[in-house]
Amino acid sequence: MKIAELVFIPFPAMGHVVPAVQTAKLLAEFDKRVSTTVLLMKPAIDSSTIEYTKSLAASTLPERMRFIELPSLDELISRKGIWLDSLIEGQKPHVKEFVSKIVSKSELSPDSPRLAGFVFDAFCTGMKDLAGEFGVPWYVFSSSGAAFLGCLLYLQVLHDEQNVDITEFKNSDAMLEIPSLVNPMAARLLPSMTFRKDSVLVLCGAARGLREASGIVVNTFIELESHAVNSLSKTGIPPLYPVGPIVNVGSDKSNDNREREIMEWLDDQPPSSVVFLCFGSLGSFCVDQVKELAYALEHSGKRFLWVLQKPSKGKMESASDFQETLPEGFLDRTTELGKVIGWAPQAEILAHRAIGGFVSHCGWNSILESIYFGVPIAAWPIYAEQQFNAFQLVIELGLGGEMKIDYLEGSNSDGSEIVSADSIKKGIEGIMEDDSEIRKRVKNMSQVSKQALTAGGSSHSSLGRLIADVMSKTP
Repeated sequence: MKIAELVFIPFPAMGHVVPAVQTAKLLAEFDKRVSTTVLLMKPAIDSSTIEYTKSLAASTLPERMRFIELPSLDELISRKGIWLDSLIEGQKPHVKEFVSKIVSKSELSPDSPRLAGFVFDAFCTGMKDLAGEFGVPWYVFSSSGAAFLGCLLYLQVLHDEQNVDITEFKNSDAMLEIPSLVNPMAARLLPSMTFRKDSVLVLCGAARGLREASGIVVNTFIELESHAVNSLSKTGIPPLYPVGPIVNVGSDKSNDNREREIMEWLDDQPPSSVVFLCFGSLGSFCVDQVKELAYALEHSGKRFLWVLQKPSKGKMESASDFQETLPEGFLDRTTELGKVIGWAPQAEILAHRAIGGFVSHCGWNSILESIYFGVPIAAWPIYAEQQFNAFQLVIELGLGGEMKIDYLEGSNSDGSEIVSADSIKKGIEGIMEDDSEIRKRVKNMSQVSKQALTAGGSSHSSLGRLIADVMSKTP
Protein backbone atom coordinates (compact mmCIF):
# COMPACT_ATOMS: atom_id res chain seq x y z
CA MET A 1 0.00 0.00 0.00
CA LYS A 2 1.45 3.34 -0.99
CA ILE A 3 1.46 6.06 1.66
CA ALA A 4 1.28 9.68 0.51
CA GLU A 5 3.27 12.22 2.55
CA LEU A 6 1.96 15.80 2.73
CA VAL A 7 4.29 18.48 4.11
CA PHE A 8 2.53 21.38 5.84
CA ILE A 9 4.29 24.73 6.22
CA PRO A 10 2.19 27.16 8.29
CA PHE A 11 2.87 30.83 8.94
CA PRO A 12 4.53 30.91 12.40
CA ALA A 13 1.71 32.53 14.38
CA MET A 14 -0.75 30.92 16.77
CA GLY A 15 -3.82 31.53 14.62
CA HIS A 16 -2.15 29.81 11.67
CA VAL A 17 -0.12 27.05 13.31
CA VAL A 18 -2.90 25.55 15.42
CA PRO A 19 -5.47 24.97 12.62
CA ALA A 20 -2.70 23.74 10.28
CA VAL A 21 -1.54 21.20 12.86
CA GLN A 22 -5.10 20.10 13.54
CA THR A 23 -5.80 19.73 9.81
CA ALA A 24 -2.63 17.66 9.35
CA LYS A 25 -3.75 15.51 12.26
CA LEU A 26 -7.23 15.16 10.78
CA LEU A 27 -5.82 13.97 7.46
CA ALA A 28 -3.53 11.40 9.10
CA GLU A 29 -6.41 10.03 11.14
CA PHE A 30 -8.91 10.09 8.26
CA ASP A 31 -7.08 7.77 5.88
CA LYS A 32 -4.29 5.30 6.64
CA ARG A 33 -2.82 5.99 3.19
CA VAL A 34 -1.92 9.54 4.25
CA SER A 35 1.05 10.67 6.34
CA THR A 36 1.63 14.30 7.34
CA THR A 37 4.60 16.35 8.50
CA VAL A 38 4.30 19.91 9.84
CA LEU A 39 7.44 22.04 9.47
CA LEU A 40 7.41 25.06 11.77
CA MET A 41 9.44 28.03 10.62
CA LYS A 42 11.12 30.08 13.32
CA PRO A 43 11.16 32.61 14.84
CA ALA A 44 7.48 32.57 15.79
CA ILE A 45 5.83 35.99 16.03
CA ASP A 46 4.16 35.46 19.39
CA SER A 47 4.95 33.74 22.68
CA SER A 48 1.76 31.67 22.54
CA THR A 49 3.05 29.88 19.45
CA ILE A 50 6.27 29.00 21.27
CA GLU A 51 4.29 27.58 24.19
CA TYR A 52 2.05 25.64 21.83
CA THR A 53 5.00 24.03 20.05
CA LYS A 54 6.41 22.99 23.39
CA SER A 55 3.12 21.31 24.24
CA LEU A 56 3.19 19.48 20.90
CA ALA A 57 6.64 18.11 21.69
CA ALA A 58 5.22 16.62 24.88
CA SER A 59 2.03 15.30 23.30
CA THR A 60 1.22 12.06 21.52
CA LEU A 61 0.63 12.61 17.81
CA PRO A 62 -1.09 10.16 15.45
CA GLU A 63 1.09 7.35 14.15
CA ARG A 64 1.51 8.89 10.70
CA MET A 65 2.13 12.49 11.76
CA ARG A 66 5.28 14.40 12.64
CA PHE A 67 5.97 17.91 13.88
CA ILE A 68 9.43 19.33 13.13
CA GLU A 69 10.83 22.70 14.23
CA LEU A 70 13.18 24.21 11.66
CA PRO A 71 16.30 26.11 12.74
CA SER A 72 15.50 29.61 13.94
CA LEU A 73 16.52 32.65 11.89
CA ASP A 74 17.23 34.73 14.97
CA GLU A 75 18.49 37.69 12.95
CA LEU A 76 14.85 38.42 12.00
CA ILE A 77 13.65 38.84 15.60
CA SER A 78 14.73 42.47 15.92
CA ARG A 79 13.59 43.51 12.44
CA LYS A 80 10.64 45.82 12.08
CA GLY A 81 8.04 45.81 9.35
CA ILE A 82 7.31 42.99 6.93
CA TRP A 83 9.96 40.28 7.06
CA LEU A 84 7.96 37.36 5.71
CA ASP A 85 9.91 37.22 2.43
CA SER A 86 13.19 37.04 4.35
CA LEU A 87 11.79 34.29 6.57
CA ILE A 88 10.67 32.22 3.58
CA GLU A 89 13.90 32.65 1.64
CA GLY A 90 15.97 31.91 4.73
CA GLN A 91 14.03 28.74 5.53
CA LYS A 92 13.92 27.33 1.99
CA PRO A 93 17.28 25.51 2.33
CA HIS A 94 16.14 23.89 5.60
CA VAL A 95 12.84 22.78 4.07
CA LYS A 96 14.62 21.44 1.01
CA GLU A 97 17.08 19.49 3.16
CA PHE A 98 14.33 17.88 5.21
CA VAL A 99 12.11 17.03 2.25
CA SER A 100 15.08 15.57 0.36
CA LYS A 101 15.41 13.04 3.17
CA ILE A 102 11.78 11.98 2.68
CA VAL A 103 12.42 11.45 -1.03
CA SER A 104 15.68 9.56 -0.44
CA LYS A 105 14.09 7.29 2.12
CA SER A 106 11.16 6.46 -0.17
CA GLU A 107 13.59 5.59 -2.98
CA LEU A 108 15.49 3.20 -0.71
CA SER A 109 12.40 1.64 0.85
CA PRO A 110 9.21 1.10 -1.17
CA ASP A 111 7.22 0.91 2.08
CA SER A 112 8.24 4.41 3.18
CA PRO A 113 5.87 7.33 2.60
CA ARG A 114 6.23 9.01 -0.79
CA LEU A 115 6.30 12.78 -1.05
CA ALA A 116 2.85 13.67 -2.41
CA GLY A 117 2.87 17.43 -2.12
CA PHE A 118 3.16 20.56 -0.02
CA VAL A 119 0.44 22.41 1.87
CA PHE A 120 1.55 26.02 2.24
CA ASP A 121 -0.11 28.62 4.41
CA ALA A 122 -1.85 31.23 2.28
CA PHE A 123 0.93 33.67 3.23
CA CYS A 124 3.76 31.19 2.59
CA THR A 125 3.24 30.42 -1.08
CA GLY A 126 6.61 32.04 -1.74
CA MET A 127 7.92 28.51 -1.22
CA LYS A 128 6.01 27.16 -4.21
CA ASP A 129 9.19 26.77 -6.30
CA LEU A 130 10.24 23.96 -3.96
CA ALA A 131 7.24 21.95 -5.12
CA GLY A 132 8.44 22.45 -8.67
CA GLU A 133 11.92 21.24 -7.77
CA PHE A 134 10.53 18.05 -6.28
CA GLY A 135 7.97 17.61 -9.04
CA VAL A 136 4.92 17.48 -6.74
CA PRO A 137 1.70 19.52 -6.50
CA TRP A 138 1.14 22.16 -3.85
CA TYR A 139 -1.99 23.21 -2.04
CA VAL A 140 -2.87 26.29 -0.03
CA PHE A 141 -4.18 26.11 3.53
CA SER A 142 -6.22 29.08 4.69
CA SER A 143 -6.74 29.54 8.41
CA SER A 144 -9.25 32.28 7.50
CA GLY A 145 -12.69 31.84 5.98
CA ALA A 146 -13.89 31.68 2.39
CA ALA A 147 -15.24 35.24 2.42
CA PHE A 148 -11.80 36.53 3.42
CA LEU A 149 -10.21 34.66 0.51
CA GLY A 150 -12.72 36.32 -1.78
CA CYS A 151 -11.72 39.67 -0.31
CA LEU A 152 -8.05 38.96 -1.05
CA LEU A 153 -8.83 38.13 -4.66
CA TYR A 154 -10.97 41.24 -5.01
CA LEU A 155 -8.21 43.50 -3.65
CA GLN A 156 -5.60 41.86 -5.84
CA VAL A 157 -7.68 42.61 -8.94
CA LEU A 158 -8.08 46.25 -7.87
CA HIS A 159 -4.33 46.53 -7.27
CA ASP A 160 -2.95 44.55 -10.23
CA GLU A 161 -5.50 45.09 -12.98
CA GLN A 162 -7.18 48.41 -12.14
CA ASN A 163 -4.13 50.16 -10.62
CA VAL A 164 -6.08 51.23 -7.55
CA ASP A 165 -4.00 52.44 -4.60
CA ILE A 166 -5.84 50.36 -2.02
CA THR A 167 -3.87 51.90 0.87
CA GLU A 168 -6.13 54.96 0.42
CA PHE A 169 -9.07 52.92 1.71
CA LYS A 170 -7.89 53.55 5.28
CA ASN A 171 -10.62 55.34 7.27
CA SER A 172 -12.74 55.46 4.11
CA ASP A 173 -16.52 55.19 4.21
CA ALA A 174 -16.65 54.12 0.57
CA MET A 175 -18.92 51.09 0.22
CA LEU A 176 -17.29 48.15 -1.54
CA GLU A 177 -19.14 45.42 -3.46
CA ILE A 178 -16.99 42.40 -2.61
CA PRO A 179 -18.31 39.32 -4.47
CA SER A 180 -17.79 36.98 -1.50
CA LEU A 181 -20.10 39.15 0.64
CA VAL A 182 -23.84 39.64 0.23
CA ASN A 183 -23.84 43.15 1.68
CA PRO A 184 -21.72 46.19 0.72
CA MET A 185 -18.95 46.83 3.26
CA ALA A 186 -17.25 50.06 4.30
CA ALA A 187 -13.66 50.16 3.03
CA ARG A 188 -12.32 51.01 6.49
CA LEU A 189 -13.22 47.45 7.57
CA LEU A 190 -10.77 45.88 5.14
CA PRO A 191 -7.84 43.91 6.62
CA SER A 192 -5.36 46.33 8.19
CA MET A 193 -2.64 44.98 5.86
CA THR A 194 -4.50 46.83 3.09
CA PHE A 195 -3.52 50.19 4.53
CA ARG A 196 0.30 49.86 4.35
CA LYS A 197 2.24 49.81 1.11
CA ASP A 198 4.71 47.15 2.27
CA SER A 199 2.06 44.74 3.50
CA VAL A 200 -0.14 45.27 0.41
CA LEU A 201 2.55 43.45 -1.56
CA VAL A 202 2.29 40.49 0.82
CA LEU A 203 -1.50 40.51 0.63
CA CYS A 204 -1.57 40.60 -3.19
CA GLY A 205 1.12 37.94 -3.35
CA ALA A 206 -1.06 35.67 -1.23
CA ALA A 207 -3.99 36.23 -3.59
CA ARG A 208 -1.88 35.36 -6.63
CA GLY A 209 -0.80 32.18 -4.87
CA LEU A 210 -4.41 31.13 -4.47
CA ARG A 211 -4.86 31.19 -8.24
CA GLU A 212 -1.83 28.96 -8.90
CA ALA A 213 -2.35 26.17 -6.35
CA SER A 214 -3.63 22.65 -7.05
CA GLY A 215 -6.35 23.23 -4.47
CA ILE A 216 -7.30 25.42 -1.51
CA VAL A 217 -7.99 23.89 1.89
CA VAL A 218 -10.15 26.23 4.00
CA ASN A 219 -11.01 26.19 7.68
CA THR A 220 -14.74 26.69 7.23
CA PHE A 221 -17.85 24.70 6.37
CA ILE A 222 -20.15 25.21 3.42
CA GLU A 223 -23.32 25.75 5.47
CA LEU A 224 -21.73 28.72 7.27
CA GLU A 225 -20.33 30.46 4.18
CA SER A 226 -22.50 29.17 1.35
CA HIS A 227 -22.53 32.50 -0.48
CA ALA A 228 -18.75 32.95 -0.25
CA VAL A 229 -18.04 29.37 -1.33
CA ASN A 230 -20.39 29.68 -4.29
CA SER A 231 -18.92 33.02 -5.33
CA LEU A 232 -15.39 31.61 -5.23
CA SER A 233 -16.42 28.68 -7.40
CA LYS A 234 -17.31 31.17 -10.15
CA THR A 235 -13.91 32.91 -10.14
CA GLY A 236 -11.96 30.15 -11.86
CA ILE A 237 -9.69 29.50 -8.89
CA PRO A 238 -8.54 25.94 -8.06
CA PRO A 239 -10.87 23.52 -6.24
CA LEU A 240 -11.94 24.58 -2.76
CA TYR A 241 -11.93 22.09 0.10
CA PRO A 242 -13.85 23.43 3.15
CA VAL A 243 -12.82 21.04 5.96
CA GLY A 244 -13.81 22.96 9.11
CA PRO A 245 -14.60 23.88 11.69
CA ILE A 246 -11.14 22.85 12.92
CA VAL A 247 -11.49 23.14 16.69
CA ASN A 248 -8.54 22.57 18.99
CA VAL A 249 -9.81 20.99 22.20
CA GLY A 250 -7.80 19.17 24.83
CA SER A 251 -4.45 19.16 23.03
CA ASP A 252 -2.57 21.66 25.21
CA LYS A 253 -1.78 20.09 28.54
CA SER A 254 1.13 22.35 29.45
CA ASN A 255 -0.96 24.45 31.85
CA ASP A 256 -2.86 21.77 33.76
CA ASN A 257 -2.79 23.50 37.16
CA ARG A 258 -4.06 26.82 35.84
CA GLU A 259 -6.65 25.09 33.68
CA ARG A 260 -7.89 23.03 36.60
CA GLU A 261 -8.38 26.16 38.72
CA ILE A 262 -10.34 27.88 35.95
CA MET A 263 -12.53 24.86 35.29
CA GLU A 264 -13.28 24.35 38.97
CA TRP A 265 -14.43 27.96 39.22
CA LEU A 266 -16.65 27.53 36.15
CA ASP A 267 -18.10 24.33 37.61
CA ASP A 268 -19.47 26.42 40.48
CA GLN A 269 -21.31 28.87 38.19
CA PRO A 270 -24.89 28.49 36.88
CA PRO A 271 -25.42 27.46 33.23
CA SER A 272 -24.91 30.22 30.63
CA SER A 273 -24.22 32.79 33.35
CA VAL A 274 -20.61 33.77 32.61
CA VAL A 275 -19.38 36.15 29.93
CA PHE A 276 -15.93 35.19 28.68
CA LEU A 277 -13.60 37.94 27.45
CA CYS A 278 -10.53 37.00 25.42
CA PHE A 279 -8.77 38.94 22.66
CA GLY A 280 -6.29 36.50 21.16
CA SER A 281 -2.60 35.89 21.57
CA LEU A 282 -1.67 39.47 20.56
CA GLY A 283 -4.77 41.35 21.70
CA SER A 284 -4.27 44.04 24.32
CA PHE A 285 -5.59 47.50 25.18
CA CYS A 286 -4.19 50.70 26.64
CA VAL A 287 -4.67 51.27 30.37
CA ASP A 288 -7.57 53.70 29.84
CA GLN A 289 -9.45 51.13 27.74
CA VAL A 290 -8.81 48.42 30.30
CA LYS A 291 -10.37 50.61 32.97
CA GLU A 292 -13.49 51.26 30.87
CA LEU A 293 -13.86 47.53 30.32
CA ALA A 294 -13.48 46.88 34.04
CA TYR A 295 -16.12 49.49 34.91
CA ALA A 296 -18.51 47.91 32.38
CA LEU A 297 -18.08 44.45 33.87
CA GLU A 298 -18.54 45.70 37.41
CA HIS A 299 -21.68 47.68 36.59
CA SER A 300 -23.21 44.97 34.41
CA GLY A 301 -23.45 42.65 37.39
CA LYS A 302 -22.70 39.70 35.09
CA ARG A 303 -20.38 36.91 36.10
CA PHE A 304 -17.20 37.14 34.04
CA LEU A 305 -13.96 35.41 33.12
CA TRP A 306 -11.53 37.93 31.63
CA VAL A 307 -8.20 37.11 29.99
CA LEU A 308 -6.18 40.28 30.42
CA GLN A 309 -2.84 41.04 28.79
CA LYS A 310 -0.51 43.91 29.56
CA PRO A 311 -0.83 47.00 27.38
CA SER A 312 2.68 46.12 26.15
CA LYS A 313 1.20 42.82 24.84
CA GLY A 314 2.92 40.86 27.57
CA LYS A 315 1.25 38.24 29.71
CA MET A 316 0.08 38.96 33.23
CA GLU A 317 2.27 36.88 35.49
CA SER A 318 1.50 38.10 39.01
CA ALA A 319 -1.16 39.75 41.16
CA SER A 320 0.79 43.01 41.04
CA ASP A 321 0.53 43.04 37.24
CA PHE A 322 -3.28 43.03 37.50
CA GLN A 323 -3.35 45.61 40.31
CA GLU A 324 -1.23 48.04 38.29
CA THR A 325 -3.51 47.85 35.24
CA LEU A 326 -7.02 47.58 36.69
CA PRO A 327 -8.97 50.31 38.55
CA GLU A 328 -8.08 50.55 42.22
CA GLY A 329 -10.08 48.05 44.28
CA PHE A 330 -11.64 46.36 41.22
CA LEU A 331 -10.45 42.87 42.11
CA ASP A 332 -11.68 43.21 45.70
CA ARG A 333 -15.08 44.51 44.64
CA THR A 334 -15.64 41.80 42.05
CA THR A 335 -14.14 38.82 43.85
CA GLU A 336 -17.55 37.10 44.04
CA LEU A 337 -18.50 38.08 40.51
CA GLY A 338 -15.64 36.99 38.32
CA LYS A 339 -12.02 36.18 37.65
CA VAL A 340 -9.26 38.03 35.85
CA ILE A 341 -6.61 35.71 34.46
CA GLY A 342 -3.50 35.97 32.30
CA TRP A 343 -3.95 32.80 30.28
CA ALA A 344 -6.87 30.59 29.27
CA PRO A 345 -7.58 27.37 27.35
CA GLN A 346 -10.07 29.15 25.11
CA ALA A 347 -11.79 26.20 23.43
CA GLU A 348 -12.18 24.29 26.69
CA ILE A 349 -13.72 27.36 28.32
CA LEU A 350 -16.15 27.96 25.45
CA ALA A 351 -17.20 24.32 25.73
CA HIS A 352 -18.16 24.73 29.38
CA ARG A 353 -21.88 24.89 30.21
CA ALA A 354 -21.36 28.01 32.39
CA ILE A 355 -20.32 30.22 29.45
CA GLY A 356 -23.19 32.29 28.07
CA GLY A 357 -21.39 34.87 25.94
CA PHE A 358 -18.01 35.68 24.44
CA VAL A 359 -16.46 39.13 23.96
CA SER A 360 -13.91 38.44 21.24
CA HIS A 361 -11.41 40.04 18.87
CA CYS A 362 -12.99 37.96 16.09
CA GLY A 363 -10.02 35.98 14.96
CA TRP A 364 -11.41 33.35 12.60
CA ASN A 365 -10.46 30.45 14.88
CA SER A 366 -12.30 32.11 17.77
CA ILE A 367 -15.39 32.65 15.64
CA LEU A 368 -15.47 28.99 14.62
CA GLU A 369 -14.97 27.82 18.19
CA SER A 370 -17.78 30.03 19.47
CA ILE A 371 -20.11 28.73 16.75
CA TYR A 372 -19.11 25.12 17.35
CA PHE A 373 -19.90 25.42 21.05
CA GLY A 374 -23.01 27.57 20.53
CA VAL A 375 -21.78 30.71 22.31
CA PRO A 376 -22.81 34.15 20.96
CA ILE A 377 -20.04 36.69 20.33
CA ALA A 378 -19.90 40.41 21.00
CA ALA A 379 -17.54 41.54 18.25
CA TRP A 380 -14.59 43.73 19.26
CA PRO A 381 -11.93 43.41 16.54
CA ILE A 382 -8.46 44.86 17.08
CA TYR A 383 -6.15 44.29 14.09
CA ALA A 384 -5.37 42.20 10.96
CA GLU A 385 -8.53 40.89 9.23
CA GLN A 386 -10.61 40.97 12.42
CA GLN A 387 -12.74 43.96 11.36
CA PHE A 388 -13.67 42.09 8.18
CA ASN A 389 -14.48 38.97 10.22
CA ALA A 390 -16.59 41.02 12.62
CA PHE A 391 -18.59 42.49 9.74
CA GLN A 392 -19.17 39.03 8.35
CA LEU A 393 -20.21 37.63 11.73
CA VAL A 394 -22.57 40.46 12.70
CA ILE A 395 -23.94 41.80 9.39
CA GLU A 396 -23.60 38.91 6.93
CA LEU A 397 -24.35 35.92 9.15
CA GLY A 398 -26.31 37.45 12.03
CA LEU A 399 -24.42 35.25 14.48
CA GLY A 400 -22.96 37.93 16.72
CA GLY A 401 -23.66 41.23 18.44
CA GLU A 402 -21.69 44.39 17.86
CA MET A 403 -19.40 45.85 20.48
CA LYS A 404 -17.54 48.01 17.95
CA ILE A 405 -16.82 46.32 14.64
CA ASP A 406 -14.80 49.25 13.24
CA TYR A 407 -12.44 49.43 16.22
CA LEU A 408 -8.83 49.42 14.98
CA GLU A 409 -5.81 49.37 17.24
CA GLY A 410 -4.03 52.73 17.10
CA SER A 411 -6.42 54.11 14.50
CA ASN A 412 -6.61 57.64 15.90
CA SER A 413 -3.86 60.22 15.59
CA ASP A 414 -2.91 59.79 19.25
CA GLY A 415 -2.82 56.01 18.85
CA SER A 416 -5.89 55.39 20.99
CA GLU A 417 -9.59 54.78 20.55
CA ILE A 418 -11.61 54.35 23.70
CA VAL A 419 -14.87 52.42 23.76
CA SER A 420 -16.95 53.68 26.67
CA ALA A 421 -18.02 51.55 29.62
CA ASP A 422 -21.66 52.19 28.72
CA SER A 423 -21.17 50.82 25.19
CA ILE A 424 -19.33 47.79 26.50
CA LYS A 425 -21.99 47.12 29.12
CA LYS A 426 -24.71 47.31 26.46
CA GLY A 427 -22.81 44.88 24.24
CA ILE A 428 -22.36 42.39 27.07
CA GLU A 429 -26.01 42.55 28.06
CA GLY A 430 -27.04 42.00 24.44
CA ILE A 431 -25.22 38.67 24.02
CA MET A 432 -26.20 37.43 27.49
CA GLU A 433 -29.96 37.58 26.81
CA ASP A 434 -31.39 34.09 27.29
CA ASP A 435 -33.85 33.99 24.39
CA SER A 436 -32.26 36.37 21.90
CA GLU A 437 -32.52 35.63 18.19
CA ILE A 438 -28.73 35.65 17.94
CA ARG A 439 -28.44 32.95 20.59
CA LYS A 440 -31.02 30.81 18.79
CA ARG A 441 -29.20 31.18 15.46
CA VAL A 442 -25.83 30.37 17.01
CA LYS A 443 -27.24 27.27 18.72
CA ASN A 444 -28.68 26.08 15.43
CA MET A 445 -25.44 26.71 13.53
CA SER A 446 -23.58 24.85 16.28
CA GLN A 447 -25.49 21.71 15.43
CA VAL A 448 -24.89 22.23 11.72
CA SER A 449 -21.14 22.67 12.29
CA LYS A 450 -20.90 19.38 14.14
CA GLN A 451 -22.90 17.55 11.49
CA ALA A 452 -20.51 18.88 8.82
CA LEU A 453 -17.67 16.92 10.44
CA THR A 454 -19.50 13.60 10.71
CA ALA A 455 -19.60 10.87 8.06
CA GLY A 456 -21.63 12.16 5.13
CA GLY A 457 -21.31 15.76 6.32
CA SER A 458 -20.07 18.49 3.99
CA SER A 459 -16.61 18.90 5.53
CA HIS A 460 -16.12 15.16 5.98
CA SER A 461 -16.92 14.69 2.28
CA SER A 462 -14.63 17.57 1.32
CA LEU A 463 -11.77 15.96 3.22
CA GLY A 464 -12.38 12.75 1.28
CA ARG A 465 -12.26 14.65 -2.02
CA LEU A 466 -8.98 16.26 -1.02
CA ILE A 467 -7.39 12.92 -0.17
CA ALA A 468 -8.65 11.42 -3.44
CA ASP A 469 -7.00 14.27 -5.34
CA VAL A 470 -3.73 13.82 -3.45
CA MET A 471 -3.69 10.04 -4.01
CA SER A 472 -4.42 10.44 -7.73
CA LYS A 473 -1.27 12.57 -8.08
CA THR A 474 1.01 10.40 -5.92
CA PRO A 475 3.36 8.18 -7.96
